[in-house]
Amino acid sequence: VQLQASGGGLVQAGDSLRLSCAASGRDLSTYSMGWFRQAPGKERELIVASRGSASSTDYGGSVQGRFTISRDDAKNTIYLQMDSLNSEDTAVYYCVAHFTGGSTSDASAWYYWGQGTLVTVSS
Repeated sequence: VQLQASGGGLVQAGDSLRLSCAASGRDLSTYSMGWFRQAPGKERELIVASRGSASSTDYGGSVQGRFTISRDDAKNTIYLQMDSLNSEDTAVYYCVAHFTGGSTSDASAWYYWGQGTLVTVSS
């Protein structure tokens, strides 16, 4: 399975950005998928985890109400809509798939990782 993230870039504070993550190699429609991010000098942080049916979604506290995950199972793709961006959102964003159990905020609990896409928010 390969996850290809895209959509990162340089934006101004207050702007919006949408990231995409296309999966190939396996139908992931029944898998949990999500996004992590890692800012310079910090641990990887869960942004959002969407359980297989998308009926259960866990958001990290720092992005609650500003970021929204969606998925298009027909395209094997998930999206992360990011609104009201601020400088603290500057990080490399990773899409993940196949939650193996435990806590969704535990990076080691996710089996597949994309290569990361850099989001830089200037203030």
